[in-house]
Amino acid sequence: SDLGHAPKSKSPQFLIRAVKDPDGANLDRVQVVKGWRDKNGELHEKVYSVALSDGRKKNKHGDIQPVGNTVNIKDASYTNDIGDPELSVVWTDPDFDKDELAFYYVRVLEIPTPRWSAYDAKFFNTKDIPKEVPMIIQERAYTSPIWYSPDQL
Repeated sequence: SDLGHAPKSKSPQFLIRAVKDPDGANLDRVQVVKGWRDKNGELHEKVYSVALSDGRKKNKHGDIQPVGNTVNIKDASYTNDIGDPELSVVWTDPDFDKDELAFYYVRVLEIPTPRWSAYDAKFFNTKDIPKEVPMIIQERAYTSPIWYSPDQL
């Protein structure tokens, strides 16, 4: 999608709703990734955590407690006892500059789940997996970008 000229003193607002796959893991958080080109032509990127599961909030430093982890590596299983099946929010860009090119996309993170290596280890009854092989993953989904161009109508 493309956004044209912004009204004076108004930041764009986005209605965001993410729903877990019926057979999948609950959701951990929703993030907006914003990229922009400043007046000097330099590219920047910032990630905003805009919706958090389990009633979590950012602390005064902007840090967020992890959602937790229910993965049982030995059984290659997890439970949906943490996270939320749905997250939604209306988000307004707090750093919007109507004169800068920008793009936005949404990233949704699931709670931790077993990685394919954990499923393989269980299936093949493998006991000597090196410690550097990850056994847990946090799957992510991304939207297509929304572009803002101050020169477009």
